Amino acid sequence: MSTAKKILSNTAVQVFGRAIMAGLSIVILKIISHFLSVEGYGMYTAVYEFLAFFGIAADLGLFTIAVREMSKGERDRTFIANNILGMRMSMGIIMMSLAVVAAFLIPAYEETYIPMGVAVASLSVFLAIMHGTVSSVLQVDLKMQYSTWGLVLGKVISLAWMIAVIFYFYAEAPSQAAFNQLMVAGVVGNLFSFLFTFYFVLKVQKIRPQFAKEYWKEVAITAAPYGAALILNMVYFRVSSLMLLFMNGPKELGYLGPAMRILEILNVIPVYFMNSVLPVLSRALREGSGKAERIVQLAFNFLFMAALPMTMGLYILAYPIIFLITQPEFLSQLDKGIYGSDYALQILVLAMFFMFLNSTFNYSLIAVGKQAHLLWINGSAALINIALNLYMIPRFGFRGTAWTGVFIEFFILVASYAVARRYIHYRFDVWALVKTACAGLLMGAAVYYLKDPTYHLWGLQNLNVLVLSIGGAAFYGALLYLFGAIPEEFRKKIDEKLA
Repeated sequence: MSTAKKILSNTAVQVFGRAIMAGLSIVILKIISHFLSVEGYGMYTAVYEFLAFFGIAADLGLFTIAVREMSKGERDRTFIANNILGMRMSMGIIMMSLAVVAAFLIPAYEETYIPMGVAVASLSVFLAIMHGTVSSVLQVDLKMQYSTWGLVLGKVISLAWMIAVIFYFYAEAPSQAAFNQLMVAGVVGNLFSFLFTFYFVLKVQKIRPQFAKEYWKEVAITAAPYGAALILNMVYFRVSSLMLLFMNGPKELGYLGPAMRILEILNVIPVYFMNSVLPVLSRALREGSGKAERIVQLAFNFLFMAALPMTMGLYILAYPIIFLITQPEFLSQLDKGIYGSDYALQILVLAMFFMFLNSTFNYSLIAVGKQAHLLWINGSAALINIALNLYMIPRFGFRGTAWTGVFIEFFILVASYAVARRYIHYRFDVWALVKTACAGLLMGAAVYYLKDPTYHLWGLQNLNVLVLSIGGAAFYGALLYLFGAIPEEFRKKIDEKLA
């Protein structure tokens, strides 16, 4: 199998698994938003937003660094994997313990469900960290299907637990106990995912925690700049939610929450894709074959091609999407001056578009070992984000937070491109991007003009989103092929299949 085909196959299985998980997550969002209301869902969101800070500090970028180091082939893979496992396990225990203590000390969390929710959900986050660690072994060999199916089955278990909690054990009304059980559902699901994936990792490579102090020191020095950059990335990405919670209360965060959840589901696509590209790009740079520039160009084209239709589709269909996955109280009522989650989604899809594109340049810097530059890029973004939110939140609430996110992602895109270009001298395939943009605009126009007619088709009403999404994706794919926007390497494969 060719390298390009391996990358796409590895990415495709992860995206397919993520699509299943996205569907399950939407069901979870629907039942939880119904059970907890806007304010309760705001507290549910706050728990995971809070833990995300500590989770990324425990990660320190070690998954990506481990993939890069094992791909180089300069050291024994088992030694690397064992020590990375030992490091992340230790860091996970320390950071989750700190998170629990901190949650009970924050005055704004008093008399809310949040502190106990953090205490329970910290176990879920720890297990997710461990799952990601052992998955790095599979990522190097581009065999992430086992990790993906572990995540899918774990999500099914979590959903089943939540359904039992909401519709059977605590059907009367939400309470602290019911809220805690929703967190327990995540723990049980992540435990299954970790054990399932670990079983298949052992078939590829024996792995156990190892504590080689000298190697830990070496990896810590290598990972520190990228880890700090990831922490700052989390600050600029997550701090807005916590500032919104502290300044305007859980209800405002409740409106922002569904839109953020949709973007979190979709934003794993560039992460999965670039994690698949990273081992190949690292080897191409080491060999000096000149392939690295083409790999980066193809990666950018692919992410542009993937981001554009999703951005347009989510913007056009924001209202019916939010209607389907939440409750009417989450929707905008502009005649009453009320802005809802659909309005937040229309803004945040622009941030998603820029986030897809800047993934190319962030991972390029990691591949050439220049991840230290991400430190000042993300640090600047974090400071700008805090300053803008201090101004925007009191005046515009969650809308100000959403627009701040768009500006920050655009800033990171420009900065990371400018820096990455110093080390990998690639060129944009402008003509391919123009053809892709034309295909996206035509698809967007078709979806926009068919939105109202399909509402009454077969009594679908807002379920017309499903028809428009599938039809729009097929129309977009056909246009890409007809316009010749698909790269030659992949177009030949398609032609062979059609022949």
